[in-house]
Parts: sequence; C-alpha cells; structure tokens
Amino acid sequence: MQKVWTDHYPNIVPKKIYPDTYSDVTELFDACLSRYRNLPLTTCMGVTHTYAEVHKLAIAISAWLQAIDLPPKSVIALMMPNVPQYLPIMIAILRAGYICTPVNPLYTGRELKHQLTDSGAKAIFLIDNFAQALEQVVDETDIKHIIISKMGDLMGVKGVLVNLVIRNVKKLVPKYKLGNSNHQVHKFNDVVEIGKNRQFIPPNTTTINDIAIYQYTGGTTGLSKGAMLSHRNLIAAAMSSEAWYRPATNKINDVYINMVMALPIYHIFAFMMTLLGIRAGYTFILVPNPRDMPSFIKALSKQPFHIFPGVNTLFKGLLDQPKFKELDFSALTVTQAGGMAATEHTAKQWLEVTGCPMIEGWGMSEGVAAGTANIVTDTKFNGTIGLPLPNVDVVVRDDNDEDVGYNKAGEMCIKGPNVCSGYLNQDNTNIFTHDGYLKTGDIISMDEQGYITLLDRKKDMVLVSGFNVFPNEVEAVMSECEGIADCALIGVPDERQGESTKLYVVRKNKDLTEEQIRDFALEHLTGYKCPRYIEFVDELPKSNVGKVLRQKLREKHHQDSKISTP
Repeated sequence: MQKVWTDHYPNIVPKKIYPDTYSDVTELFDACLSRYRNLPLTTCMGVTHTYAEVHKLAIAISAWLQAIDLPPKSVIALMMPNVPQYLPIMIAILRAGYICTPVNPLYTGRELKHQLTDSGAKAIFLIDNFAQALEQVVDETDIKHIIISKMGDLMGVKGVLVNLVIRNVKKLVPKYKLGNSNHQVHKFNDVVEIGKNRQFIPPNTTTINDIAIYQYTGGTTGLSKGAMLSHRNLIAAAMSSEAWYRPATNKINDVYINMVMALPIYHIFAFMMTLLGIRAGYTFILVPNPRDMPSFIKALSKQPFHIFPGVNTLFKGLLDQPKFKELDFSALTVTQAGGMAATEHTAKQWLEVTGCPMIEGWGMSEGVAAGTANIVTDTKFNGTIGLPLPNVDVVVRDDNDEDVGYNKAGEMCIKGPNVCSGYLNQDNTNIFTHDGYLKTGDIISMDEQGYITLLDRKKDMVLVSGFNVFPNEVEAVMSECEGIADCALIGVPDERQGESTKLYVVRKNKDLTEEQIRDFALEHLTGYKCPRYIEFVDELPKSNVGKVLRQKLREKHHQDSKISTP
C-alpha cells in the first residue's frame, strides 16, 4: 500500500521528519527550554513558571538524583496529577540518564505493586495524596528512595494555603507511614534546594536508541505491560505532531499559545501533547482535577486558550455545564479529540457552543500516541481518524498478513520512528508482522486518499473515557469477591463515556447483592475499571475448552436492550 496520504497533507506540513537530528530527547528539551526561556511553560492555580524556571528546576533535580548514586539507567517512577512539579521531574529523570515510568496516581496498591516490580523501579516521586497506596506495597518492591511532594509545592506563598486546604479542609491526604531501613524518604522541596547547590554533570552515556520511558498499557493476560519507548520514539512523536499543527498555530497572532492540559500527563495522549507543546513553545494550562468542573471552568476563564485536547467524556461533561457556555472561545483554534471515539453528537454540540470544529485522531501507547489525525484546519467533523502523520506508515492486513486493499476491513499495522521496540519482560515474537509493522489489534478501513475509519477492535479491551479496561484483569480481581462463582466483563455502548463496563455474575451465594459487589470493586480497582452495570445469570456462555464467549454476552446485552426499550 503506497503512502497516498502524503499527497493530501497541507503544503506547510513536511512529508518526512528527521528525529536523528538530536542525539537524545534531552538535547531536544534543552534546545526548546533555551529558545523559549522567557515564555511561560506552565500555569496552575494562578501560578506561572517560565521555560527558564523549569529548566533550572530540572537541572537541580537531576543533580540531586546523581548524588544518590543510582545505578546507570535505573527506573524512576512518577506518580502525580497535573501539577507544576510534573514536567521538571520528568525532564530531570531523563537528563540524568535514567528511565521514567509514569504511574496513574489513582492506582490501588495491587496495581501499583505490579508496575513497580515489573519495571524494577528504584525510586519514586509522588504527591502525598497517594502515599497510602505506596505504603501498602513498598516493601515488596525494589524502591530505595521515595520523594514526596505536596500539591502546592512550587506555588510559593499560595502553595502554603493550597496544602492547608487540601490536607485540613478537604482532607484529601489519607494518613500514611513511610520510611524504614529498606528505603529513604525525601521531601521534594529539600531535593530541589540540595540539588541547586550541587553541580550537574551530564552523563554522556545516553544514545538516541536507549529506552527513555516505560509506558504501561493493558495486556490481554490481565496485567499491564510496559511499552519500551526510546529517546528516538519521543523525538519522532514530538517532531511529527508539532509539524502537523503548524497550519493552525501559524495563524495564531497572540504572544502565547495556550494549551489546555486537563488530560492527565501520565496518559500517553496527554504526554504526547506535552512533547508537541514543548517543541513549539506552548504554555500549558494545568488542570490537576478536571472532575471539579466549577474549578476547571474558572481556570479556563483566566486567559485565552487556543488548543484543547481531550476525550469525548471530557468535552461532553463541559457542555453539560451552563457556566462553560459563558466562556470566551474566540481564541480557540484546535479542538483535538483522541483517546476514545468522539461521537458526532458531541462534536456537533461542541461546534455550536465554541465555534471550533472538533478533529479526531488515533494513537496508542506503543507509538507515543502519534498515529493518525485529521487536518487541524478542517472545518467540520468527518467521523474518520484522519491520515497517518509524517513518517508513520500504515498498512491494512488480513489474518494471513496480506494487504487487503482500499475500503476493506483489516487489522491496522503501523511502522515508524515513533513505534516502540516491544514490551518489557514479554515475549514480543508475535506483536510485529514479518516486515516489521506493529499489529495494533484495531480493525480499520482506508480509502484511496489515505483517510482511515476505525471499525472495531480485535481484542476484548473496553475503552472507558479513553482509559483501557481489560476484562481478564477485572475478572481476576472480582472472582475473589466472596459469593461470586464466576464472572465475565464486557463493554457496552455509553453515550457519555464511549463505553461502560458490565459484569455478568454467576452467584454461589444467592444472598450476594450488587452493593456488595460494587463495594468490593471500589476497594480493589481504580474507579474507571469498576463495573458500572451488574447482571446476575445462571451460567456464562463458554466454548468447549471453557473460554468465556464474550461475543455471546454482547449479543445478549444488545437483545435485552432492544426488549427493554419501548
């Protein structure tokens, strides 16, 4: 299949990018932090940090990391929401020659333990709100250093008030106890002060092909897998994404280009957008808790915003808020939907309220979320996931690894400098085609111009508001609930979230209630993985070898929905 899509690129978008221009991603960061040194990089709760200030912070943190003498290429976990500390820590870890593994701060102890042990993390930066989960499992990991920050650190005098309110008024910091002979606990602000008084010496041991990030994503075995992303992968994603946005950003005449960063940066979609933004000199409006819609909307009212990445759930949630419609949208230039399928209804509403069309794209952790996108200057939502980005090659294959041709369904397979080499500690034999394309598991069709329509997924993954939920993991946890004899999870359509989770349960104890199941789920699973719907059945449909036939359950749900609808 030829790269017909490049013929339909805007003139300003290059058909190729050259990631090998840089020796590693730190060189790219240094160039941008210096070039845009006087511009604001982040603003959060009214507190702004410039590119120069973030650069200085990152160097101090790197110097401190060198002083604790971790082995070369050690793995350091980063477990934080969108706060000013996040980016300087991320940059510092990579600058010091280490590997970063971003962690969902909402993880339970069980989920956190798996990522820390699988990655072999030796240190972790985290916000104290989530320290209790670490306390549960830290002694079962290789963690030697714990760096604890408070939400208001790096916010000056205002941060003191923020920390006071979070801890004593909102009571969002559960009690925890960390620190013993197995690991040391450090305060983030102490780390910065000590690092400022030490000289940072660049390690000069990192190459462009070395691993930079272990980005964890769900696996069909029920355990998350660490996609091994190299420095070259990150550079390629930053360069191709920034180039793709030029047709829109070149038209913005304001001094600063502000990007709304409500998606959590530990999620690959948001992380890719930060790479794009740093490459182009954007300012990030950091939103630590987008679920607090009043505070979110208040933050948006403080300054013009030009670029707004999000998932369908987020956009729909904002549209449901009357105050959102009172905002000034005159600066909004690009609304980028990703992470999950955007619905035509939400896109139509968004255009009516904001005057800015929603464009949809596609990406995955294994490709640093740089995959396909619609042209950023499009004036209407077209229902496709767009064209492959510069240097991204897409083929559509059947089960025999043969190209299916245009306008026919097949598995999406991708290749490019942004695509990872495989998964950490996994057998990667079958994840690539014979000619080196990564099998995505997504079923697509491509038209003669290269526009791609996402049709379905091969895997049983459920996509809840852009987050992967894997049935095997949830079923393994829920099967431990007293009273459950058997269970199976499927995804069901949900207008707000794209999909919701539904758990079919065979009871061994007839007194078992939905409330008991929900309470058990909330205790052992992150919120978005908890079953939203629960249905009791006498038995689950299974194959002759005992495999649950989830397709039969989907058909049952569909049929039951038709019967219950008047």
